[in-house]
Amino acid sequence: MPVGLQLYDQEHEAPATRGNVVDLWSLEEDWDFPLQGALALQPEPVEPEEAPSSEKPGRFPSRLILRARAAFRSVTVPRMATTEAPGFAARARQRQREEARAKARRARRTAALVVIACGCLVALLLTAFGHSGDTAITITGPAPASRLLPAGPPRPQIVATQDSLRIQLPVNQSRVTAIGYHAGGTLALPLEPVGTQANAGLAERIFRRLFGSDSSGMRYYLLEGGVGAETGGLDIGAPVETDVYAPVDGSVIAVTDNVINGKIYGVRIDIQPSGSPGVVVSVSNLRPDPALTVGSTVSSGATKIGRVIDLSEVERAGLARYTQDNGQHVHVEVQPATALTSP
Repeated sequence: MPVGLQLYDQEHEAPATRGNVVDLWSLEEDWDFPLQGALALQPEPVEPEEAPSSEKPGRFPSRLILRARAAFRSVTVPRMATTEAPGFAARARQRQREEARAKARRARRTAALVVIACGCLVALLLTAFGHSGDTAITITGPAPASRLLPAGPPRPQIVATQDSLRIQLPVNQSRVTAIGYHAGGTLALPLEPVGTQANAGLAERIFRRLFGSDSSGMRYYLLEGGVGAETGGLDIGAPVETDVYAPVDGSVIAVTDNVINGKIYGVRIDIQPSGSPGVVVSVSNLRPDPALTVGSTVSSGATKIGRVIDLSEVERAGLARYTQDNGQHVHVEVQPATALTSP
């Protein structure tokens, strides 16, 4: 064990000597510790004055205690009135008016949307449950007698266009049973129909009911079958023996027999339109007029070129679905001039 170090003798441990507590304040019975203790930490300065003879030495003067208690007395004061800034009321009224106008605008928009929704619903119901153009019309009897009488040339009316070329209606308006477009082959150029499609889809029919349709009043059908452009062939329905007139101004460049299953069924008349040398207008499904020859000059809607024939024995016309007969019609196509071949 190193010299000078001794083991701690726990058994002979003696308690430490207590310190002396000195009462510095000489507290009396009337000492208020929370109040006078705070004063002792931060006393309020007072002017020195002689203590009354009744005060005992070593005690706080009673006057000091009373003044301290009075300083800590709580008092309730009325709330201060707030004055409005200049123009505050006017701005508040303006804001209320703007909120009222915005609410009125929202109400008007909501009402407009409700009206539009109701209109769309009504149009949808009328289209869904009304008459459909796709329904086949059954033959209920012979054609009216007035259709068997000569009707004369048609009024000038454009039925279709092909670029700058205008194709006139080739039969009298009173004789037309229906108008249809279908694919006319790979050489047939697409035509632009005039009027509205009678067998259009549901969405298109609703749109037309809501926003109107073509003002010409002419209605046409898109027919199935064939190859090429879906509007390459134009069928204009009319009863048999209806007079057919030239659909364009021009000259006849060919009159060709229409042969089906080894038999001749009418002719095809090719017309070179005036001002459109790059195309040829072909008219078929008719018996030619005896006065018509190759090189004849024709005028649209004025020159008679033939009469409608009956082809129901050799073909089933797609137009029959929308007419009260077998769908007899005159057929019109527009082809490039280079595609024309002589027999």
